[in-house]
Amino acid sequence: MEKKKYYITTAIAYTSGKPHIGNTYEIVLADAIARFKRLEGYDVYFQTGTDEHGEKIELKAREQGKTPKEFVDEVSSEIKKIWDIMNTSYDKFVRTTDETHEKMVQKIFKKMYDNGDIYLGEYKGLYCTPCESFWTESQLVDGKCPDCGREVKEASEEAYFFKLSKYQKKLEKYIEENPNFIQPDSRRNEMLNNFIKPGLQDLCVSRTTFDWGIKVPFNDKHVVYVWLDALTNYITNIGYDVDNPSEEFKKWWPADLHLIGKDIVRFHSIYWPAFLWSLDIELPKQIFGHPWLLMNNDKIGKSRGNAIYADDLTEKYGVDAVRYYVLHEIPFANDGNLTYELLEERYNSDLANILGNLVNRTISMNKKYFNNVVVTSDLKEPVDDELIKIVTHAKEKVKTCMDELRVADAIDSVFEIFRKCNKYIDETTPWLLAKDENKDRLKTVLYNLLESIRIGAVLLSSFLPQTAEEIFRQLNTSEKTLDSIEEFGKLELGNTLNEPKPLFIRIEKDK
Repeated sequence: MEKKKYYITTAIAYTSGKPHIGNTYEIVLADAIARFKRLEGYDVYFQTGTDEHGEKIELKAREQGKTPKEFVDEVSSEIKKIWDIMNTSYDKFVRTTDETHEKMVQKIFKKMYDNGDIYLGEYKGLYCTPCESFWTESQLVDGKCPDCGREVKEASEEAYFFKLSKYQKKLEKYIEENPNFIQPDSRRNEMLNNFIKPGLQDLCVSRTTFDWGIKVPFNDKHVVYVWLDALTNYITNIGYDVDNPSEEFKKWWPADLHLIGKDIVRFHSIYWPAFLWSLDIELPKQIFGHPWLLMNNDKIGKSRGNAIYADDLTEKYGVDAVRYYVLHEIPFANDGNLTYELLEERYNSDLANILGNLVNRTISMNKKYFNNVVVTSDLKEPVDDELIKIVTHAKEKVKTCMDELRVADAIDSVFEIFRKCNKYIDETTPWLLAKDENKDRLKTVLYNLLESIRIGAVLLSSFLPQTAEEIFRQLNTSEKTLDSIEEFGKLELGNTLNEPKPLFIRIEKDK
């Protein structure tokens, strides 16, 4: 049977500098979703990469005495390095300076122009260089850019325009008829009521005041506006061609999910659908605008002086601890908060105590009482059924949460298993069973714990892949698939467990 496909993208990271932990959250979130889909048996294609053109980059490169290409090569490789440090399983890391992408953007621009959707005019407006966005007077907040709060300057230049206004009614109707197209609901309502219904203006899609960009094919004074260049990466890199779309493109498109920050939902849910319609391509299935990670309840940014970087955090706490924090602490629709105190508190309570301590003491007891061999018996009690019920129901709960992109809730459902195991140890008191020579009952108790830990590790593997692998290694099991947790009791009897080794060492506050 052919596997079902699943195509997920992140926004491509802008190469103006090193990505902070807030930017890194997105790639880890996408990775957890992609890994879970693979676990479910999907044929997954997960794409990420870097967005490398624009005035801001030209200026930054000049400041550093580099060519724009030298500058973006350095930053792009740094971004890729951080994505790799975070153990993300992307299938392709794309760059908008790749030759195939640049050529296809030119063909796309020409096709839109030939279709009558792009025309030459003159642009007058208030321009924010850091955001590479034009604004009208009414859109400014306190006279400044509504996105980043910085100064805007008046600009006018000859420019090509895309007929965004032409697609207004169609877009309004599409979003109203497809409520899941933009999620969460708060973002969908914001797009409809604040941006689309008040009226869409035609969009400036070329610039002449700088050179660092893809040239308009029939007028090389102009470079293609950065959003037209960036958004099309989702199709150019899977083999879209204006003249002859490849089999690969037909296989993967439409994307199942564009995972992006809430601040760029506007570009993905207004510009992108209109561009696709202009090319006569169907729309992606869903755009999810995730919330932000804040630092001490403040937006993270270099200019604010509070940027924290993933490589520094992982050096201090380990990759899976950082993955756990960002995935677990950012709710579905509200911003999450990061402080060192909160991270260490979570590390100690959830990772070291609930999970690490459970695995360590269970395997240690099995070593002490049964020489590391996996054994069981027929001696059962009602308390076992309670544990087994929670453990076997967890898969369905996790799946439901993941289908709704409620990743933090999915992780909670996995940790419910580990919490219940700890309670089960208190209820069954294995050390007393050993003292009372009640070996058969002890066999059942320890088997139930080991098997519950295995099932928990299978479900944990999408979120904390290294930790799950280490649990499988200690359990010496090859039963790691979703099918292997359909029923309780797949942990191989007679196997010898490997030596217990702590998964997470508690952080002592005074150190």
